[in-house]
Amino acid sequence: MGRRIRTRLLDVRRLDSTLGHVRVAIVVPKYSFTVVRRNKLKRRLRELARLRMLQLSCSCDLLVRARADAYGASFDMLRDDIDGVAAQLQ
Repeated sequence: MGRRIRTRLLDVRRLDSTLGHVRVAIVVPKYSFTVVRRNKLKRRLRELARLRMLQLSCSCDLLVRARADAYGASFDMLRDDIDGVAAQLQ
């Protein structure tokens, strides 16, 4: 199937693709949080994916799923997790 990478805040799945570029899907489960908090987390993850993951040289599809602890994380903590995932993907 694909490769799975788990961090404290994220679960990421990678599947190789023949498209020649990276595609990223972001999933933020409800976990009983409000829609405002869920959308804020989605916007943060979308921006970090744009800055860090779309620059990768691999041709793959990535599914980024936020874990419950991601709701309370700062932008810097999310960035560190995304950077760790990006380093493992290269």
